[in-house]
Amino acid sequence: MNTGTAPLPLQSRLPRVGTTIFTVMSALAAEKNAVNLGQGFPDFDCDPALVDAVSGAMKSGFNQYPPMTGVPALRQAIAGKIARLYGRDYDPAAEITVTAGATQAILTAVLCSVHPGDEVIVIEPVYDSYVPAIELAGGEPVFVQMRVDAGGYSVPWDKVAAAVTPRTRLIMINSPHNPTGSVLRETDLQALADIVRGTGILIVSDEVYEHMVFDGARHESICRHPELAARAFVISSFGKTYHVTGWKVGYVAAPAALSNEFRKVHQFNVFTVNTPVQHAFAQFMSNPAPYLELAGFYQRKRDLFRDGLADTRFKLLPSDGTYFQCVDYSAISAMPETDFARWLTSEIGVAAIPVSAFYNEPKESGIVRFCFAKKDDTLQTALARLATL
Repeated sequence: MNTGTAPLPLQSRLPRVGTTIFTVMSALAAEKNAVNLGQGFPDFDCDPALVDAVSGAMKSGFNQYPPMTGVPALRQAIAGKIARLYGRDYDPAAEITVTAGATQAILTAVLCSVHPGDEVIVIEPVYDSYVPAIELAGGEPVFVQMRVDAGGYSVPWDKVAAAVTPRTRLIMINSPHNPTGSVLRETDLQALADIVRGTGILIVSDEVYEHMVFDGARHESICRHPELAARAFVISSFGKTYHVTGWKVGYVAAPAALSNEFRKVHQFNVFTVNTPVQHAFAQFMSNPAPYLELAGFYQRKRDLFRDGLADTRFKLLPSDGTYFQCVDYSAISAMPETDFARWLTSEIGVAAIPVSAFYNEPKESGIVRFCFAKKDDTLQTALARLATL
């Protein structure tokens, strides 16, 4: 029955959020038949054995709700991996929670720890889900910009320390870092520990690219640092590790007291996560080779891509981790980053993402980001088009 009454106006909880740059650039890439090196996901398949494991789990009847915190065998496998790689023992029952991807884990960690009026320090450029999560919790983001020079991007810990106030509740970090490809070193973790020592500040550590650290360096997980791990939600993603970003499964490791609060929100957010996929991951993790060999797999692609750009006018910034390569295009064009990314997509036929999109207030640095998590022939096609620049 139509009463003729107009619907009540809905006040947006996220009034500044619109269509993401990833959606915009992917649509433009499709329209122009460009090679899409913008959005960060592989264009190749995962290990067929992993698909078989999911199918086998379904056929074995693992199709109903699993425990809210995750399938026990998977939580045990996650805890075992963390202990072997980083030397920290998490209780699988009380300190490991399986999530519907890393983005849900980030949102849940923020919602369970941030109250209205709390301040959260975020380090820019920053992955685009962080700030909306803070705003949904009623918190106030406090922005600290990374330094960028010929040596690449780095965190100015003196500025992070200066941003701390009595209202600071959380510091959000990401290493290996999207979009810059930089990684935190042991000295960075020591600087962070100096900042939070003696405070009630918590840490969200986004480590979804943990197995993509190059040139023989090790991933400096927060888990390696007992003082930091005691106050941290450490987040990772099976999607990034096993080339299955569409499956949307991740996890959080955190001390029992933090996990308890995390799970209170988790159970009313998604409650639980895809059952057969969890059983498949638990089985697949018995072989560590896929994640131990991942750095070498992506370093080869990184080197292929960097070598192919060596004779162009792009200035290559370091790519020490992730599957992203940032380039300075100032020798090619003076266009703003978004305009250059659109031109590159439309006229050259290769899509990239402007790094300015990862700032609260767009910052023009003359830098765009490419994703090299692609088949070799995809990269070669892109390089052939970029060779003209």
